[in-house]
Amino acid sequence: MLRTSAWAGALALALFSSIPASAQEYDLVLRGGRVMDPESGLDAVMNVGIRDGRIAAIAADPLTGAEVVDVSGLVVAPGFVDLHAHGQDPFSRDLQVRDGVTTALELEGGVYPVGEWYAEREGQWRINFGATVSHGGIRRTVFGDDARGAVYQEATPEQVARMRELVAEGLAQGAIGVGMGIQYTPGASREEIFRVFQTAGAFGVTTFVHIRYMGRTEPESSISAVQEMIADAAGANTSVHIVHIGSSGLTQIPVLLDMITAAREQGVDVTTEVYPYTAASTSIESAIFDLGWRARTGGDYHDIEWVATGERLDSVSFMEKREEKGIIIAHIIPEDGMEAALAHPAVLVASDGVGFVNGRAHPRGAGTFARVLGRYARDGGTLSLMDALRKMTLMPARRLETAMPDMRRKGRVAVGADADLTLFDPTTVIDRATFAEPAQPSAGIPHVIVGGEFVVRDGELVEGVMPGKAVRRRPVS
Repeated sequence: MLRTSAWAGALALALFSSIPASAQEYDLVLRGGRVMDPESGLDAVMNVGIRDGRIAAIAADPLTGAEVVDVSGLVVAPGFVDLHAHGQDPFSRDLQVRDGVTTALELEGGVYPVGEWYAEREGQWRINFGATVSHGGIRRTVFGDDARGAVYQEATPEQVARMRELVAEGLAQGAIGVGMGIQYTPGASREEIFRVFQTAGAFGVTTFVHIRYMGRTEPESSISAVQEMIADAAGANTSVHIVHIGSSGLTQIPVLLDMITAAREQGVDVTTEVYPYTAASTSIESAIFDLGWRARTGGDYHDIEWVATGERLDSVSFMEKREEKGIIIAHIIPEDGMEAALAHPAVLVASDGVGFVNGRAHPRGAGTFARVLGRYARDGGTLSLMDALRKMTLMPARRLETAMPDMRRKGRVAVGADADLTLFDPTTVIDRATFAEPAQPSAGIPHVIVGGEFVVRDGELVEGVMPGKAVRRRPVS
């Protein structure tokens, strides 16, 4: 009886698979959209059939389904994958999804403890989520009550060994990789960082790094900091992703791009990213603004904007705000350097979007992806539409898929891929978030689909739908 049932099931599957796509029934059919797949290069008007959360058919012939949605005039693209999203709260997340993001990951700063962070979001997140294990968070844990020491003090060999143990525990709990903000913890020695790279290498994961220095002043220049990352990745036989090359590189962006390109040609697994703005954002009390910051960055007090009010600072108000603590925007990134990074074939797009507080933050958290598509691909011609999509879908997915094979189903519009899709009007897509009004959702993105379910439909959030899944590393058996 068991053999007969198995044979009958196999026959039914074979017969079903032989049925033309046009004759099969799908949960959802997207009819007549311009399908753009960066991996295959497909760019054609097609119909897309979705079943059980995955793309089941892409065909020129008509498809039938429980629901058929006419998407003519819209691009059907892979859902955008943001590797650098600090805004891991519902308000910030909902601005991200209206910018076309279907997977938002906290990889630079990371989280600690890892397991608790994932558990809080399971079953109640609109888009896919994930994080690295935080070197900074672990450093604070190891230093205990010595908050200043966690930032400025060099760790003992015993403390470094404990950090490596906790990093390994976080990776065992499913962390995507290791997150480091070295500039925020200047006490972290080069040996400490290299030892943590070695731990990452042992687990086969990438380290995502805010480099040690920014700007032009030697020996504490961006060039020196990128050299450290390339050397550590090569020496530990591991991979490194350098975050926000624009705000870290400033006037040195062109040479940093050349360094990364040369290292890649020599077999070092190093990548980087950029966001399409000429302003950075961080905490004013951080070590970035310690004595000498103006010489290092080439910026001045009037370049610093206090996010809560939008006011520009002077020498007096700057010191007052340092005591008060809070988020600032630093208008210090050269536009030509940022555009050079955006056009570079090895640089992907990531927002570095920080969490919104009372509706205020850097606008990159709400508009990065629509801004690239509208202002830089369509209007500015800095890069083609397909190249723009590649940088925000396929490239970030590939950055992760060696350690996490499930990412091979993201960043593509292909049969078998996850049905995470962003549908936008290429003639109208644009960011609306500004420094004055940063919480304005992007325009021209009417539909966003996660796991086969609409989370944005006709430009509005779909309430009560939470199909987001954890993106996490599988334990090595």
